[in-house]
Amino acid sequence: MDGDGLLAQGDPTAADGRFAQAADSASRRLASIPDEARVRVAKKTSNLFRGRSAGAHELDLSEFSSVYSIDSENRTATVGGLTTYEDLVAATLPHGLVPLCVPQLRTITLGGAVTGLGIEAASFRNGCPHESVLSMDVLTGDGTIVHSRPDGRYSDLFHGFPNSYGTLGYALRLVIELEPAPGFVSLRHVPFGSAADVAAAIAAIARDGLWDGERVDYVDGTVFAPDETYLTLGQYADVANNPVSDYRGMRIYYKSIQQRSSDILTVNDFLWRWDTDWFWCSRPFGVQNPVIRRLWPKSRLRSDVYWRIVAWDRRFGLSARADRLRGRLPLLPRQRGGVGGPLPLLPAGRGVGGPPAREPVVQDVEVPVDALPEFMDFFHREVGITPVWLCPLRQRDPAARWPLYQFDPDTTYVNVGFWSTVPVPEGVEAESGTINRRIEAEVTRLGGRKSLYSTSFYPRDEFYRIYGKDQYWNLKHKYDPGGRFAELYDKCVGGA
Repeated sequence: MDGDGLLAQGDPTAADGRFAQAADSASRRLASIPDEARVRVAKKTSNLFRGRSAGAHELDLSEFSSVYSIDSENRTATVGGLTTYEDLVAATLPHGLVPLCVPQLRTITLGGAVTGLGIEAASFRNGCPHESVLSMDVLTGDGTIVHSRPDGRYSDLFHGFPNSYGTLGYALRLVIELEPAPGFVSLRHVPFGSAADVAAAIAAIARDGLWDGERVDYVDGTVFAPDETYLTLGQYADVANNPVSDYRGMRIYYKSIQQRSSDILTVNDFLWRWDTDWFWCSRPFGVQNPVIRRLWPKSRLRSDVYWRIVAWDRRFGLSARADRLRGRLPLLPRQRGGVGGPLPLLPAGRGVGGPPAREPVVQDVEVPVDALPEFMDFFHREVGITPVWLCPLRQRDPAARWPLYQFDPDTTYVNVGFWSTVPVPEGVEAESGTINRRIEAEVTRLGGRKSLYSTSFYPRDEFYRIYGKDQYWNLKHKYDPGGRFAELYDKCVGGA
């Protein structure tokens, strides 16, 4: 797309009539919404933990949920921005290919992962999803659809789109790179007794792509206790030399990490290994109880089902009423500026039985690998949630610049993911975000960043100092001059 029309000069798939018709329709729908109305995309599923305020006009972009084409020879895919990774992987695997980075949950969309910085166990070598994008067609705030590439007229939008969370526009179509994927992934679960040892191993793997002389294609970690961490090292395999495991039924993947030193999964089951039990967050639903799990439909062991249960509970507030009847405070307070509401179905962190007020702590942060031991010492002392997920990442192209989430391209970082609730200090309101603020301050002190999919408590000035203030506002004024979409701070901190 160019700045004045619908079809872009030089767009290799401009002849795709189905996309052109849908793009024209989307542009007209946006134009039909009153100028004063705030607009956001309508989605059937969400993987965001922060609340969304009422009143925004929802724009239907569901036409862009298809895989348009797979180019096996050049290892690329042309994909609608609202396409889920579940559907994308189902389309690429028959060609022996997968996206370079596949986030852990099935219903994450490609456009969402690119604008919201997805991550997975291949990120130590492939970076995040936006780093494998070759071009994007983006619906901007004034209804124009631009074809954005790493160079050319709209390269500023291409590089500023990651971490913009739909505040600059919505990706309708993307061309992404793929990589070959044999049929299986062989796993090694390697135990470590300290965060320092884990950090040293991650640094070596990111540097060499090897561990004990064997190639590593995937690496992530699970922290079960301060002195018990496992790095799971995955390697592509053409054949299965041992029985293939299946964690879509009675067996639970994260528990297997402590129980066995090696494993093997099909590529498809490996990519969705965390989705079946929403990492370990399926516990409050009872589905890890063998009796309940035997009765629970196996097709409903998936993250979007748990999300729908949470949404239903938020809507009707049944658990909040039960808590009040028991004389307890709601487990999740109203979020700042948003609708929030109770989220009692997240697992409780350590400290159950302590003070009744509990603060939700649902975050993914990235810290330099050298700072991981110091951060984990702080985390175990001040927060105390277990398990915890670790995922190394490194910028794929050191020369690239992503101004809204800028890392040192020569540094390996470690994503630390933790999702639970913790007791707040006596006399402190859970709504104040006391624990979350401490985490944000520590991550900043250590030279890291936090993902904005969860709740944030940064003051406005500090937020934009971290997340590209000048670059962001230049892009905002250029691509959404009328403010049709929420601004980044209002969306990620205020819940707009």
